[in-house]
Amino acid sequence: MPTISPQSAGPAASVPSERPDIGHYMRPGTLQLTSLPPLSLYVHLPWCLKKCPYCDFNSHEWRGEGGLDALPEQRYLEALIADLDASLPLIWGRTVHSVFIGGGTPSLFSPSAIDRLLGDLRARLNLGADCEITLEANPGTFEKDRFRAFRSAGVTRLSVGVQSFNDVHLQALGRVHDRAQALAAVEEAAQAFDTFNLDLMYALPGQTPEQLEADLSTALALAPPHLSIYHLTIEPNTVFARFPPAVPEDDVAWAMLDRIIDRTAARGLQRYEVSAFARAGHRCWHNLNYWQFGDYLGIGAGAHSKLSFAHRVVRQVRYREPRLYMDHATAGNAIAQESEVSRSDLPFEFMLNALRQKDGFALQDFAERTGLAITAIQEALQKAEVQGLIERDLSHVRPTARGFDFLSNLQGLFLPE
Repeated sequence: MPTISPQSAGPAASVPSERPDIGHYMRPGTLQLTSLPPLSLYVHLPWCLKKCPYCDFNSHEWRGEGGLDALPEQRYLEALIADLDASLPLIWGRTVHSVFIGGGTPSLFSPSAIDRLLGDLRARLNLGADCEITLEANPGTFEKDRFRAFRSAGVTRLSVGVQSFNDVHLQALGRVHDRAQALAAVEEAAQAFDTFNLDLMYALPGQTPEQLEADLSTALALAPPHLSIYHLTIEPNTVFARFPPAVPEDDVAWAMLDRIIDRTAARGLQRYEVSAFARAGHRCWHNLNYWQFGDYLGIGAGAHSKLSFAHRVVRQVRYREPRLYMDHATAGNAIAQESEVSRSDLPFEFMLNALRQKDGFALQDFAERTGLAITAIQEALQKAEVQGLIERDLSHVRPTARGFDFLSNLQGLFLPE
């Protein structure tokens, strides 16, 4: 599923001249974290067969001579491991609870390359006994038994980027697969994996409510244990931003969302986040960790990290361009930007994702993961409650149905003044 990809989060970062040593992170500061949150690993594989016109992720079309057989798998894997090795002192002793291999189109990499990557990760990290290992896959890279080979390499969860089962809409979205390939890929994923995600989009160019119903019917008939459904948004610096397509009006899009909620619930898929629906036991732990303000180390071109220490929370960004990243990572310095999250920004950073969860968050988690007292958000919580955007008790805060509908307004209440 498009992960809550650690490629865009938080305020602008400063650019360090060189990476500080571990002592820099451990020095006294303005925060006092009583414990560290769970830790995840994000691995970014940046290449695609084709750049989709709506995509603002750090992805790059592979245009090298020799086609996919010439992908620089070995050099890129060496850069990833060099990047990880340089970062290990920042996470010594911590258990990694999930690994997410995103992109780009990670399934362009061969199963043997993924096997090697996971072997190198296991040799260096303390992976939890039930560590969730997710790989994003594109039906356009599907071939018989390829998904089974990824499972044999150690991947436990596949996220299949279908987006639509309508060939006209797939073409409008610039996808490289068609309906038949999408169906074959999902069926293969269901046979190879105990849990997998099917990824859809709605409010597509020219999409009618009837066409959405058809996409939903096809998706639900495949019985995915997890379904991610995203509203198409026109992001800056994309082809769609330069040449905006005709998309459904807002009231039509709202009606589409209502149908999505009704039909998924009727099939036993619980909405546990704004865009995520799952059967019991199939929620994506990796994305939950983002939404709960957990920590994540991101390696790979353009990857972001959020790491907590006793007295500070730090964000990092790797070099974006793949070849530049490989050069810097193999030289031991993959980080292009790094900054410490200020006390004033922490409430908004926490709320930005925590309020996307239907179950909301525990007040204790806010205190533990930001190092701040509840008084830091008390005034904003009162405003949100008066506006009917949240409900709360002495231990928990949950967005209301209205809060979910007007999530941006709710999150904005926690912006620093």
